[in-house]
Amino acid sequence: MTALWVIVPAYNEAARIRQTLDALAAQTDTGFELLVVDNGSTDGTAEIARGFSAVFPTHVVVEHEKGVGCAVDTGFRYAMERGATLLARTDADCLPRPGWLAAARSELTGGAGLVCGRITARRDEHGLAGRAAFRVLVALAAFFGRLRPAHRSGEFHAPYRMHAGNNMAITAELYRACGGMPRRPSPTDRTFLNRVRRTTSAIRHSRTMVVENSTRRLAAYGIRGTAKWYLDRGSGALTADPR
Repeated sequence: MTALWVIVPAYNEAARIRQTLDALAAQTDTGFELLVVDNGSTDGTAEIARGFSAVFPTHVVVEHEKGVGCAVDTGFRYAMERGATLLARTDADCLPRPGWLAAARSELTGGAGLVCGRITARRDEHGLAGRAAFRVLVALAAFFGRLRPAHRSGEFHAPYRMHAGNNMAITAELYRACGGMPRRPSPTDRTFLNRVRRTTSAIRHSRTMVVENSTRRLAAYGIRGTAKWYLDRGSGALTADPR
């Protein structure tokens, strides 16, 4: 089986990461290795990950350079150095649905270089109104992202579509070719997507590759504040990042 690794960057997620790990253990495709990249947490995030046991191997590394981009890039390169040819990523406050990884593998082995999935709100954090607000914000971000002149240049091989970093998978070959994730704090997803778009047209979107997002920012800042952050700073996921 093709060597597939799942990378989970984490910063102070002791309250939520176990749910993410359990969601990964519940995948229909468990033929992967898991790597949690602790980005200098001051709580028990790394200890929870080290104590996690599943049918797949679990690794934990610490990246002290702050920023989700640093953690993701360190994780991807760590996996590639150990033979990973396919790489998937989610975040430590997200819940990948059971068919998430099977859908990612199917797309990547079927010719995609990068595959991005569908994001929805976690059902345990908000009611129907909150989840509806989340869908509206995601749709607005996608719409305005397509309108940005910087995303419509002739240098790109594929049209712009919103890419959530907590629901993506990529071949190791393409990750190396595009230069990888920018090593900086959020937002990084839009920059990374444009690096991929400059490199290839083999970008696909999968409706069956689903991740439930945390809506903590929506709860903390309200719809207006979250929309301003989301539209100003780019196409990252609606998750709180105190860095």
